[in-house]
Amino acid sequence: MTHHDEAPVPGYDGLTAGDIEHRIRSLGPAELTALLDYERRHANRAGVIQLITARQAELDAGSTPSPGGEVPPAPGGPTRGTSPVDPATSPQPFSAPPHGTPHQSGKPKGNERTP
Repeated sequence: MTHHDEAPVPGYDGLTAGDIEHRIRSLGPAELTALLDYERRHANRAGVIQLITARQAELDAGSTPSPGGEVPPAPGGPTRGTSPVDPATSPQPFSAPPHGTPHQSGKPKGNERTP
């Protein structure tokens, strides 16, 4: 069992609901219960709680945990939170076209005339 402040899955706090859906496939009933308790105490995301309870129901119905659960990042590829763009592939910088000229003060109001 894990310490009460530690997530039962490494890196859990940084996972999205989609990531969690795949990671919990390898967990057994006791691990899912610990994860559900952790989720309720911390983020308490309704969608994640629904995913965990649905997986618990699958296991109760006779499903078995799948092997794996954590997909390692592709070697040399971009990692989460990084951009595949680098200086060699980025476009040339550009500025938006100016609107008007610096000495313009705006439209005249009412019957006023501009000089």
